[in-house]
Amino acid sequence: MRLQNKIAVITGGAAGIGLATAERFAKEGAKLVLWDVSDKGNEVAQRLRKEGHDAIFKKINVTDQDEVQTAVGEARDHFGRIDVLINNAGITRDRTLLKMSKNEWDDVIGVNLSGVFYCTQAVAPIMKEQNYGRIVSASSNVAIRGNFGQTNYVATKSAIIGMTKVWAMELGRYGITVNCIAPGFIHTAMTDAMPEEVRKQSIPHIPLGKWGYPEDIANGYLYLASDEASFVSGICLTIDGGAARP
Repeated sequence: MRLQNKIAVITGGAAGIGLATAERFAKEGAKLVLWDVSDKGNEVAQRLRKEGHDAIFKKINVTDQDEVQTAVGEARDHFGRIDVLINNAGITRDRTLLKMSKNEWDDVIGVNLSGVFYCTQAVAPIMKEQNYGRIVSASSNVAIRGNFGQTNYVATKSAIIGMTKVWAMELGRYGITVNCIAPGFIHTAMTDAMPEEVRKQSIPHIPLGKWGYPEDIANGYLYLASDEASFVSGICLTIDGGAARP
């Protein structure tokens, strides 16, 4: 198994892509630390344990730096180390530039950008001490092509790509790889809430002619978290059916 006995922290692990990633990692032998603001994470961890996997859940808000630091310490105390960090938690608060409120801006920046910074900064010293680590964060293909009505979201996802490159430079000497994934349209509860007409209009712009599924992104996370990607660092892997374009 590709993640045998690896300790993996997954943010936003209670649903959607995070849930698919937890299930995929568990099948590959990982021991899981699931973080989410939703109590559904408890059900996920319990189900995984019933299936014979090692998984724990903690309800935390990644925008709270103190909560993150505490959760990282508890995860290390429980498992003894942290090998993989999947910065997957994310939200949208879509609005055009002229209508976007300060709260809509701050909320998205807090979860999608500051949360990634807090989690990575808290986990990196443990990985440095181990001289081993895999950090993978969620960007988006809109970071590459832009998207109407998503000033806040695109700002965070573009920043993720930049931070990934910086951290790959800073942490590589400690045996830590840092990468990100840029999903396109993926079937999740968040995207299913989009108007049907908007979803239909997206299809002609996807060369493969369809949306992806959470498992497609989970497979990308798995590769970058595995030792198969031991010489891969500082990249953004686009998984969007060919839709991304500069």
